[in-house]
Amino acid sequence: MKVKTILVSQPEPKVENSPYFDLEEKQKVKIDFIPFIHVEGVSSKDVRQQKVDLSQYTAIILTSRNSVDHFFRIAEEMRYKVPDTLKYFCQSEAVAYYLQKYVVYRKRKIYVGKRTFAELSPLIKKYKTEKFLLPSSDMLKPDVPKTLNKLGVDWKKAVFYKTVVSDLSHLREVFYDILVFFSPSGIKSLFENFPDFKQNDTKIAVFGNTTVKAAKEHGLVVNIQAPTPETPSMTMALEKYIKEQNKKAH
Repeated sequence: MKVKTILVSQPEPKVENSPYFDLEEKQKVKIDFIPFIHVEGVSSKDVRQQKVDLSQYTAIILTSRNSVDHFFRIAEEMRYKVPDTLKYFCQSEAVAYYLQKYVVYRKRKIYVGKRTFAELSPLIKKYKTEKFLLPSSDMLKPDVPKTLNKLGVDWKKAVFYKTVVSDLSHLREVFYDILVFFSPSGIKSLFENFPDFKQNDTKIAVFGNTTVKAAKEHGLVVNIQAPTPETPSMTMALEKYIKEQNKKAH
């Protein structure tokens, strides 16, 4: 069976040189991007109910761009003027760079990890006396609280935004050769939208072990998996699979 259509359960890449566009061109396939989940901010009232007073914290831990957006949104809704002395601990370069949307970078105290939360922890440990706030989603990775508790710092998690299942009813009669998933919540969204989903000839591509586990728990057969030593990215894994399939189809 030749691969002609792929559905990626994420928003379309904003960069022009995305490897997905190369893949489309080189392999003559059609790729659609439809997010199966999206983020919704909670109200400042919800944040207050979590007993959060922004003025009590001297440092903010930011794990994603969403956490940056929603921290500043809540601050604005609460009419809280973010002080220049606030310290920002950013999980990655990308998060720190995104912070420039809201603050004058060189005038602020910004500490940046490499990529994972564990790599940020030595920096947090260095500033043990600060009071840390972690604005997060309702789907926080368990290693984050674990790491913070181990460091023995004074910190509080507050839910500033939620991961919500998107409405996919417009896809009911649409069929794709490959469905691509990046998180267990993407799989959950598929079955919440289509409880009677049957895989049939559809191939399932997944990224990461937790997503593989979620797919199998829902009775899906995983046909394409990334990252692997051979195919570290999803586009590489897709390309390898398409080439193999389309060769067979000739």
